[in-house]
Amino acid sequence: MTIHDEAGAVRPLTLAWVGQHLDIGERVVKTEALHGGITAEMRRLTIGTRDGGTRDLVLRTFVNVEHAENWLNRESGALTLLTGTDVPAPGLVAVDPTAAHCEYPSLLMTHLAGRTVLDDEGLETRVALLARQLVAIHALRPAERPPGYVAWTTADTVVTPKGADAAAWAAAIDVIRKPAPPYEGRFLHRDFHPGNVLFDVTPPSPAGPWITGVVDWAATSWGPADLDVAHCSTNLALLHGTAWGLRFAEAYEEAGGVLAAAASERLYWQVLDGLAFSGDVQLIAQPWREAGRTELTTRAVEERLDTYVTALMDTLG
Repeated sequence: MTIHDEAGAVRPLTLAWVGQHLDIGERVVKTEALHGGITAEMRRLTIGTRDGGTRDLVLRTFVNVEHAENWLNRESGALTLLTGTDVPAPGLVAVDPTAAHCEYPSLLMTHLAGRTVLDDEGLETRVALLARQLVAIHALRPAERPPGYVAWTTADTVVTPKGADAAAWAAAIDVIRKPAPPYEGRFLHRDFHPGNVLFDVTPPSPAGPWITGVVDWAATSWGPADLDVAHCSTNLALLHGTAWGLRFAEAYEEAGGVLAAAASERLYWQVLDGLAFSGDVQLIAQPWREAGRTELTTRAVEERLDTYVTALMDTLG
């Protein structure tokens, strides 16, 4: 009998599909909802093995999501590419991007050890690890490039937060009215941030924490390294304060990464990503509160975003 909590229950057709991709004699013995995702339902499946042991898989399901097929195709392609590389990522078990077999488009993958860490303590060490990991991702040279990046906002769709520095935001919006700067394309995660990186932090060891996995490859794209760096920078600014958002680009270069040579070009990508958060603050902040950062209310995150965007514009002098 499968044991599950109500939130973790797997739909019948999907459960049957999972069963088709298990080894002979294996079965799902427990399901558990995983929290932290925004666009997809995530479940950990405990698989009973023939020798009486267990192993874990992760089921990712997109329910009523417009771009599910595209995202699952990108993710399955990325997980296949990453097999055997220095980038720790889940292994692909099976994918049903069009819901030909499942109730909804789904992907089954291996489970990675570790957990996300969103606390301020130990952040300096983790920022360096994040930077090194992102440099390794950008060093990948796939035989077939993923689709080109898509900007997540435009000058005409930015939502300026209530009480924000109107002059700074107007100047920032003007920055992204200009054409995108030229860039050398790189393999991008496109949603790289602390919530998509797993760490081993316990028990404390002299070597310190290390990264055990990078997850959520559904937005994999081809584009400028600056865009991935900018996205992680914005997340760090909202989670830990503006200084950390500004610090990440330096950490990336210290780890061997190469960014746009001109400050104006770097600013374009930083602002493009920062402004993209303005309409989704409530959606973004909720998983952080669920993870224990209860002080990160929607209003608190809006204020941090305003501070960060204003700081970016101050770099223009």
